[in-house]
Amino acid sequence: MAPVPRLRAYAGPSFLSYGFRPFFLFASIYAGVAIVLWLSIFVGELALPTLFVGRDWHVHEMLFGFLAAVVAGFLLTAIPNWTGRLPLQRGPLLVLVSAWAAGRVAVSVSAWTGWLPAAVVDLSFLFLLTAATAREIFAGRNWRNLKVLAVLVALLGGNALFHLEAHLWGTAEYGTRVGIAATLVLVMLIGGRIVPSFTRNWLAKTKPGRMPVPYGSFDRIAMASALPTLALWVCKPQSSITGAALLASGAIQAVQLARWAGDRTWGDRLVLVLHVAYAFVPLGFLLIGAASLGFVPAGAGIHAWTGGALGMMTLAVMSRASLGHTGRPLAATPTLQALYGLAGLSVVARICASLHPAWFAGLLPLAAVLWAAAFVGFAAAYWRVLTGPKIE
Repeated sequence: MAPVPRLRAYAGPSFLSYGFRPFFLFASIYAGVAIVLWLSIFVGELALPTLFVGRDWHVHEMLFGFLAAVVAGFLLTAIPNWTGRLPLQRGPLLVLVSAWAAGRVAVSVSAWTGWLPAAVVDLSFLFLLTAATAREIFAGRNWRNLKVLAVLVALLGGNALFHLEAHLWGTAEYGTRVGIAATLVLVMLIGGRIVPSFTRNWLAKTKPGRMPVPYGSFDRIAMASALPTLALWVCKPQSSITGAALLASGAIQAVQLARWAGDRTWGDRLVLVLHVAYAFVPLGFLLIGAASLGFVPAGAGIHAWTGGALGMMTLAVMSRASLGHTGRPLAATPTLQALYGLAGLSVVARICASLHPAWFAGLLPLAAVLWAAAFVGFAAAYWRVLTGPKIE
């Protein structure tokens, strides 16, 4: 394991001392604000000067706005631990944050600027993040994490494709699926390591007995089956072959999750929420597989992945990483547990809203309000954690 790097002598604001601080804070605020704005657009009370149709603006800003910011915060914090190199701080970090914020504005006012300038500004953030990640991985000779770099390249490509599709055909289908698939692969890569690892660490201290099965052949099979399945889904989401592959991958992912002893983690909500969030990975595979075969609407599985696997996992990782890297105890307060509950209820409501037309009108706004409360609530609860000094 690479040594944890020591920080440079740093006299600036704590907010710019580590990548997780600005990106986790702004991402959580934006997750709530963007959902409220989208709900207003959906019901016809608001119109943004964007060239994206309302649905595409919502999808783009959740994938390449909110989630991309969380990915940045996580990687800028994890990569120094992987490589033993110093983290990005101060000016360079501020440049990345500014590029992300500029992208959010550019996309939302693209009707004024034109699609190409808006796309260039928006893509600059993921380009800079990918370049910074590549520099650190190559400089640190951390070859085992080149797969993370590949995911970032796919995410950047998906964003570029999204802009191009929306310009040429008025809506973005392939770019959306590439973005979802790329971030989902990152969750499987990272989650497949940290969920059983954190579970083992906690159980070893408090509840000796059955432990998560160590990473091995089955985990490699789970990833090896998921990658071509997601590629099939990106290219041919309605194919019966795709549907069968999705169902098979969902079953494999479910078995993998069961091997991690999540049923023994009720005593630590910080660990339990990781298992709950990851459970939406196999659920999404199964629901989208059923949708490919014509049994259920596709939106149910899409939101199992995006709201559950991606959204809840980001909340779980942001809360745990923020505590650990600021010197605070790794414990879920009642407030944090309530935020986890709000996010979980939001995802369930959104999945159910997609499953039955009669439920849509009532459950959609409920899901949006619960989601906004969870993420804005996180920003409020963690404001001092993310902006204040580390506790020594």
